[in-house]
Formats: sequence, structure tokens, C-alpha cells
Amino acid sequence: MTDGQNIRQLTSLRFFAAFWVVFFHYWPNLTAATPAIVDKGYLGVELFFVLSGFILSHVYRTSVETGRFRYFSFLWARLARVYPLHLATLLGMGLMAGAATLAGLAVDPNILSWASLPANLLMVHAWGFAPVAGWNHPSWSISAEWFAYLTFPLFAWTALKLKDRPVVAVAGAAALLAGLYAVFPLVAGFPLTKATISWGALRIVPCFAYGCALHSLWRARPAVSKLVSGLGALFFGAGALGVAALGGPDTMIVLALGALIFFLARLAQSGSGVFANPAFVYLGEISYSIYMICVPWKIVFVNGATRILKLNGEILPPALWFIMLIGVIPLAALSYHLIEHPARMRMKLWADSWRVRRPCVAGA
Repeated sequence: MTDGQNIRQLTSLRFFAAFWVVFFHYWPNLTAATPAIVDKGYLGVELFFVLSGFILSHVYRTSVETGRFRYFSFLWARLARVYPLHLATLLGMGLMAGAATLAGLAVDPNILSWASLPANLLMVHAWGFAPVAGWNHPSWSISAEWFAYLTFPLFAWTALKLKDRPVVAVAGAAALLAGLYAVFPLVAGFPLTKATISWGALRIVPCFAYGCALHSLWRARPAVSKLVSGLGALFFGAGALGVAALGGPDTMIVLALGALIFFLARLAQSGSGVFANPAFVYLGEISYSIYMICVPWKIVFVNGATRILKLNGEILPPALWFIMLIGVIPLAALSYHLIEHPARMRMKLWADSWRVRRPCVAGA
């Protein structure tokens, strides 16, 4: 179902993307043997990136097409969406590391990397401007998102040029993704899907383009059947998970995840309420908080548990590990309601007040 500009099925999907990343980070604290499907959890970030291209196209394409798109208003809205929580988690990690240092505990020197701080504050630390992955490491993807936001008009212009040939747009974006995934390891020595501080800004480009192209196809080819849309979503969702469980190629998984997004959006377009349960939608709303606090929470929990319980190493008992895993959800809810959402609304009010005052200044 769609609620204005909100495609509820895609909001729900954000939660599963975030929790796939959480499992990827947390599993090593349960056992040394990691299942392939968990080991592919870094691709939850790719799912976010494709979703980002699709959703931003959904929200802003009409304004771009009609000439009503305002670039700086767009950037302010995106900044309000990501920056307050990014800044809060950065400061939180700094305070935690500082307190641990004062208590005489060993702290990874990269966490308090002062050389990386300016790039982190400017959200350009995944552009090659940060020497190490310091502070709150997951925020590298927010830096990559910021790169995509800054260049969004280019993506939107390309999508509009191909709006009458959406199949060509999707095929071109898929070819770009497959080509980059094939060539990048030859240059960098590691897969593009593993890039973070180094080349992280490039990592979002093919996924974001793929999401924009899929939106063009979705808009040009409206859903005609709930059944077909549902079966398509089921096929590609199960296919992506199946290939991941077999440790298959990242290219196949990301392309299948994009197809999953397309069919879930068609399911919403058909008026179906499948995968639009209010509980999942809410979890999708707090998914950014889940993603941003999962590593700080893990550091606090694991260090506290190993010291209090005198554990040998960082492998936790299953029950304790489960508490850590589930605990990220209520903490993310608190983060969302106390920091993320209020700060976003405050920044929106600032922007609204500036727009109101501007005509008065012009007539003075």
C-alpha cells in the first residue's frame, strides 16, 4: 500500500536490510562459524542504496520533470534526514572512548582518530578523505549517501532522458553494476561491495543508478495483478536469499534485491496490504537508528559482558548474545524518538521559517 509518497512495503523492507547488517556484525560474537547467508550481510547496505535511488526518484521525479525541483531545499531535507543521528553517534563514540581511556581500558586508536574527524563531520569520510575508519564505522555509508544526494540531479536527468525507454534504463544500470563489480577487484584488489572508507562513495553509484532506473520502469509499467506482483516479490526475495545462502556472486544477489524492490513496489501499487503490517512499517521507520547504533551498542555490551562475567574472549553465551541482538531494537526506538525524528522536524521548521522570512527581506 502507498501512503502519499510512502510505499509502506519498501519501508518495511528497510528493517530487514538493517537487521541483515546487524546479523553480519553480531554473529562473530556467537560462534566462529558464520553461515554464508549471514556472511553476505554486508549486502544489506547495497539493498539500502538501491532503495535510496528508488525512493528519492519516487519523491522528487515529478518536481524535477516539471522544473519545480529546488536543489538546496532537497539537500537540506536530506541533511535533516541523516546528519543529526550521524553527529550524535559520532559524539557518543567519542565520549565512550574517552571514558574508557580515563578508566585505563584499552581503546582501538582508530576510534578516536582525530585526523579522520574533519572528514567525518563533513560526511566525506567515504570519499578517500579519511585515513582510517574511525569513530562510528557504519557511518561510512551515510557519507556515500551524501555523495549520491549531491549528485542526484545527474541521476534524475539521466532517468528522465530514458523515461520512454525504461527497460533500456534498467538494462544499462544493471550492466553498469555488473561491469563495475567485475572490473573493480582488478584495480583495488577487493570487491566493490566490501569498500567502505576507501571507495565507499563509488560503491553507491551503481546501486543508486539501478534504483532510479527501476523506479522509471515501475512508473511506466503499472501493476495489473496483485498475484503476479506478489509472486514476483516472493521469487526474487527467495532467489536473493538462496544465492546468498549458497555464497553466490554479489552481482546476482544485488540484481535480485533490486527486482524484489520493484515487485514490492508493484504490490503496493496494486493496493495490497501484504508486507505492509504496521509493526514492520514502524521497524522500517527506525531502521536508520538500528543501523547507526548497532556497532556502538555491540561495543558497550560485549565489553561490559566480558568484564562482568569474566568471559574468555568475545564469544557470548547464546542467551546473552540474543539479548544483545534484540536489545538493539528498543535502543533504536529511543534513538529515533529522542534524537532522529525530533532533530529532523526541527531542521524542517527552520527551513520553513527561512522560506517565510525571505519575501519580507526582499520587500524591505
